[in-house]
Amino acid sequence: MKVGIIGSGAVACSLAKGFLKYGHEVKLGSRSPDKLKEFVSENPDATVGNFADAAAYGDLIVLAVKGLVAREALDLCGAENLIDKTVIDSTNPIDDMPPVNGVLSYFTTMNSSLMEQLQTNFPQANFVKAFNSVGNAHMVDPQFGVKPTMFICGDDEQAKQQVVAILQEFGWEACDCGKVESARAIEPLCILWCLPGFLRNDWSHAFKMLK
Repeated sequence: MKVGIIGSGAVACSLAKGFLKYGHEVKLGSRSPDKLKEFVSENPDATVGNFADAAAYGDLIVLAVKGLVAREALDLCGAENLIDKTVIDSTNPIDDMPPVNGVLSYFTTMNSSLMEQLQTNFPQANFVKAFNSVGNAHMVDPQFGVKPTMFICGDDEQAKQQVVAILQEFGWEACDCGKVESARAIEPLCILWCLPGFLRNDWSHAFKMLK
């Protein structure tokens, strides 16, 4: 599968390495592709370009930028390059404010998630929320003694099944939480995940759904 990854930070690079490891073709998109020179030198099977290049290249798109610039990044991708494609949305609506007693500030409300806004702005893309509730070091092949749970949601069932298959490949079990509105519950999991990190410098954990 050809995967276009929108972003050049730690999350984008970690997921890119995961897709490469499991045999997929990867193109990363950045405003400044030169920022990815070191990544490409270490991962020569990957290619780079701008946001539109990566979006046009990918059969599957991964959105891995700061939540504050997610809409702008997708605009630069070109809506025509997202039509009928699965877009894994790993973003969180984190505001540019320091945590208060370890608690992050969000620029959304409990009744309007970032992914809902993106789905409304790009209605022909199939957004699926995933990879937003764990640190980038554990996104691929997590080692916790048990298989952790990734909570996902989205309106398109086929897109969600595609993401479930990727999660299973990467060592996760998926918990489908329903339609796009469920991102109102999934996005705040990042706040909860970050609390032990900010309070005790403990960043090595994940969520598990017990049944």
